[in-house]
Amino acid sequence: MDQKRLIAAIALSVGILLLFDLWNRPAREAEQRRLEQQRTAQQQAAQTPTAAVPVPAAPSGTSVTAALDQSAPAAAAARAPEQRVQVQNPRVNGTLNLRGARLDDLTLTDHRETVERNSPPVRLLAPRGDDHPYFAQWGWTAADGRTRVPDNDTDWTAEGGPLAPGSPVTLRWDNGQGQEFRIRLEIDGDYMLTARQAVVNRAAEAIQVLPWARVRRERTPQVAGFFILHEGFVGVLDGRLHEWTYSDARSEAQKRRGPAFETESAGGWAGFTDKYWLTSLMPEDQATRLRTAYRHVSEGGQDRWQVDMAPPAAQTINQGAEGALNTRLFAGAKEVFLLDSYRDRLGILDFDKAVDFGWFYFLTKPFFYVLHFLGVTFGNFGVAILVFTLILKILFFPLANRAYKSMARMKVFAPKMQEIRERYKDDPTKAQAEMMGLYKSEKINPASGCLPILIQIPVFFALYKVLFVTIEMRHAPFFGWIRDLSAPDPTNLFNLFGLLPFDPMQWSHFLHMPVWAILMGITMYLQFKLNPTPPDPIQAKIFAWMPLIFTFMLAGFPAGLVIYWTWNNLLSISQQWYIMRLDRERQVKAGTYVAPVKPAKK
Repeated sequence: MDQKRLIAAIALSVGILLLFDLWNRPAREAEQRRLEQQRTAQQQAAQTPTAAVPVPAAPSGTSVTAALDQSAPAAAAARAPEQRVQVQNPRVNGTLNLRGARLDDLTLTDHRETVERNSPPVRLLAPRGDDHPYFAQWGWTAADGRTRVPDNDTDWTAEGGPLAPGSPVTLRWDNGQGQEFRIRLEIDGDYMLTARQAVVNRAAEAIQVLPWARVRRERTPQVAGFFILHEGFVGVLDGRLHEWTYSDARSEAQKRRGPAFETESAGGWAGFTDKYWLTSLMPEDQATRLRTAYRHVSEGGQDRWQVDMAPPAAQTINQGAEGALNTRLFAGAKEVFLLDSYRDRLGILDFDKAVDFGWFYFLTKPFFYVLHFLGVTFGNFGVAILVFTLILKILFFPLANRAYKSMARMKVFAPKMQEIRERYKDDPTKAQAEMMGLYKSEKINPASGCLPILIQIPVFFALYKVLFVTIEMRHAPFFGWIRDLSAPDPTNLFNLFGLLPFDPMQWSHFLHMPVWAILMGITMYLQFKLNPTPPDPIQAKIFAWMPLIFTFMLAGFPAGLVIYWTWNNLLSISQQWYIMRLDRERQVKAGTYVAPVKPAKK
């Protein structure tokens, strides 16, 4: 087995993935521009009454669940301004719209748009007057086609308020036909809201209604577009994780002429996920069976998205009886420990999987726990990355020792290997036999040098995931100019690190060469210099250019990842130099030392 060919293949595979990420960098910049536009719009937008999308009664003979899709903009009528109830706890601030029973105004007070001190808090939910309407709503559909049910224009009466921990709010509405509709809302100290819907039938005749809860997004959001990050519909239903991107769901909904996804299950959860935020519905009692659907509707050239939950069939409510539906709504940041807590306390299956830990979940999540512990201990997540890397080096020290010893021996005998190749260049079989004999006599394992790289690849991707998808790493500073480990290093060689008053990135996103990427490239070059020179000239050229290629590839990666790679290179260089020195001293004492000689140039 040729060690260098294996390493080259591995490096090429990693390079392809890195190039793919580099190719997606324009999408990342588009997302940053969108956030800037959104912040400007939020500061200028006024909270005004707007037209609503009604949820009409289901016609006779049609599916009551399908009626949730039959929504079209209604003309705004002259009427009294909509009333709102304040929603607040230590972590959120917003208002509940009494017209239509919609939670359509919610900001996360613990999280800001940027690292700047005057940056506004993240706004998660927004009303229809906003550029990106996004809200949760509770209501009913008339399955019998005659019962008057509340719609988007219904003005509810609120009892209590503001909605806060320990201070519930009850919404009431009488339809004038003998039925009273109620929605009791409670909120905890974090991001979980409980809604208990009930309808009391005081009329002589039985009614049939279908209670439902939904999260609606009236624009397709700008997604980051990274292949390692899922954004769109996410949920755990039927005990399985389901993920749909917006583009895939659009195609599926058009093909099926109905919901892109629909299933009936007991418990679970489903909603919309962004990189750091989640808005999700779930039954309060995880034993309750509900039908969950993910829907796409195109109205007026705009994509509208909806996740809804409802009982499998309409409820028949006799005189004096009451129908109910109890659901929860999570609307907030995907904080790992908080999701873990909800999963354990409320029995929400796999709720922690709202964080996209990916295929390396078994590795990525433990990495997060260790990094978080170290970050809290040292008060700096950048220091946590350095300490974590050192711990990994210590754990794999015996394995790396064998690899570096073999690489040291390979470097000593590289001229002899080249000589064998030259001598038997017309007889590959004989050359291979002579090489195997040399490996055996000198106790060289040509594959062992691959182990450090093989180990580093899953560690690299798992750490990349942690830095990229966990909100705990968002806006986490290091030292100096690194104010956000989850964002690229902001310095740039092409404007002399800020000395020249212009931004090269305005010309091309390739013109970004930060300090930490340069340091990473230098350490990678030094590490390769310690390795045996590949006898194959083509491989030698590839390895000679790899530090420069990787420097440009990692320039736009999160600063925390580049810092990890640089520090890991430094530790590897130190370890490799130390092992090679000990091996040389051992050979000198044994009288077996052979000084490396470069092959003569032709």
